[in-house]
Formats: sequence, C-alpha cells, structure tokens
Amino acid sequence: MDALTGLLEGPKARGAFLIKSVFSPPWALRVEDRAPISLVTMVRGDAWVLPDRSTPALLRPGDVAVLRGPDPYTIADAQDTGVQIVVGPEQRCNTTEGEDVTDTMALGVRTWGDELGQGSSVMLSGTYQAPSEIGRRLLNALPTLLVRPAGAEDNALVALLAEEIGRDEPGQELVLDRLLDLLFVSVLRTWLAEPGAGAPAWYRAQSDATVGPALRLLHDNPGQAWTVESLARKVGVSRAGLARRFTAVVGEPPMAYLATWRLTLAADLLREPDATVATVARRVGYSSAFALSAAFKRVRGMSPQEYRTTRATEQELPAGTPAQTIVLTTTT
Repeated sequence: MDALTGLLEGPKARGAFLIKSVFSPPWALRVEDRAPISLVTMVRGDAWVLPDRSTPALLRPGDVAVLRGPDPYTIADAQDTGVQIVVGPEQRCNTTEGEDVTDTMALGVRTWGDELGQGSSVMLSGTYQAPSEIGRRLLNALPTLLVRPAGAEDNALVALLAEEIGRDEPGQELVLDRLLDLLFVSVLRTWLAEPGAGAPAWYRAQSDATVGPALRLLHDNPGQAWTVESLARKVGVSRAGLARRFTAVVGEPPMAYLATWRLTLAADLLREPDATVATVARRVGYSSAFALSAAFKRVRGMSPQEYRTTRATEQELPAGTPAQTIVLTTTT
C-alpha cells in the first residue's frame, strides 16, 4: 500500500450531517459544533470563512473549504458582518439572543435558512460526526483550513451533491456519505500533490528511493517484529545508511516512526466496536494487551479502555498544532 492510499482510505462518513443553507445578506454563522472535519462549498454567492486561529479565506462558487476541528469558526457574507446564529453540538442552532431556531428555519429535506428559501447565498456543508471516521493520521496532517479553488472534477461532485442533498429516498444517507468522502478525497489529493503546500514529511518521503520502500514495508506490515537491520536488509541498503537517510527525510528514526505509526493504527482500531485490546495489540505489533496498554498510556495519557469510551474531539488532535490556512493554487 502506498502512502497516498493509506492516507485516503481513512475518510468513511457514517451518517454524516449534510445540509443546504440559503441566506440573504447580511448573514453570519458561528460554528461551535466541535466536529473533527467539515466541508463547505458555495453553490451561489460568495462567503468568507473566518477561523479563530488562522487566516480568513474567501469562498467563491465551486470552491471547497475543509475545516479541521475542534476549533470554532465563522462563515459570513462579509468579514465585518456580525454573528446572527450559533451552531452548537448536535447541530443545534440558536440566535445570539439564545432562541433555538433549528426547526423554525427548516425549509425542507436537508435545507435550512431564510424563510422563503430565495436567498442570494446558497451553501452546502457536510460534517463528519466522529474522529474515527477520518483517522488520526489524516487529522494530524491537515491544516486548520484548506481551500481548493473550483475545478472541473470538484464541480461535477458539487453539482451531484447539490442535486442529491434534498432527496428523501431509500439509501439516501449512504449516497450522501460516499459523495462527501469523494469530495474530501478529491481536495486532499490536490493538496498532497501541491508543491510547498505543507504535506507531511512522511508523505513526501514516499518518493525517496531509499525511504519510500521502507515506509511501504512499515505501513503494510506494522505487526512484524521490525528492526533497523531487518528493514535495511529488505530495502537493500546498509543499516547505518537507512537510519541516516530515514531520519533526514522523515524527521525521526525508523523505529520511532514505527512506534508512532503502531499507536496511530491502534487508536483507530480501538474505535471498532468488536475490537479488543488484545486483538488490536497483535495487529499492530505488540506482544500483549499489557504491552500495548503501557505504551498507549505513556504516549496518550490514558489507557486504551479509557480512550475507547471517550469521544472528546480535542483528544483526537495533537496539542499545540499550529493553525494554518492553505489555499491551493492549482486544480485538477
């Protein structure tokens, strides 16, 4: 499995929250739902995305914004428009005076906003409900705000999403989940391919003649009892040569990378309802449930069992991750 496939196979929405919002200016939404990932695209009209801790970005029709939680953000027709509605957990919507307008502003199937539904701004938004639907590795790699300008590939997906979002047919939730995944992956693929866009070092390293094969071996077989020597032998280089090159390109030694990779996989696997700590330990290369528990608690500050029962989104993101806004300049 190459690094791109390993990264992009993660997004799997399950009952994602998707809605079409219709507004007449001036309008501004404050989003405090703490969702791990949200996608926003404009069908009609422009909008400003205003994260609390990164640079604002203008969205034009067809542009797609990916916002990484749990930090709040504002979306508005203009940067100076005052917030009118706050979107909280479970997508409950209240005015700034505290009035719940979740139901009173409903305009039909997955449609919400101005009473007549004829506003000059039409926005589609999709929200992943749980961090386990994306995966820690992808969440950790993403900037706070990622914007992809409109392109032919995305336009087709956005048009299809706009068409399907208002339908109420059998299996519609599954259709919308997969459309959201496709749009998300499309944006991510462009971001990862963009020179200087900030893709993680371990992803860029896949093209290195020495480190790339080593990474694929670690990704494909995390449960194997790897040593630097055995890994170097598989790659066909010396132990010292692999250690030096791997550390220079990825930023950490091979076995440190493997330890992080194993715990990242364990964190995702522990979200599976039928998984046990013992089975997860075996799959990611630990000799026992006790060994995994000790390593997990040392790194994450909680036991695997405690981790399984918490859905605190902020614990799914690395503390102190710098806020970033990335606007891609190319389209595919």
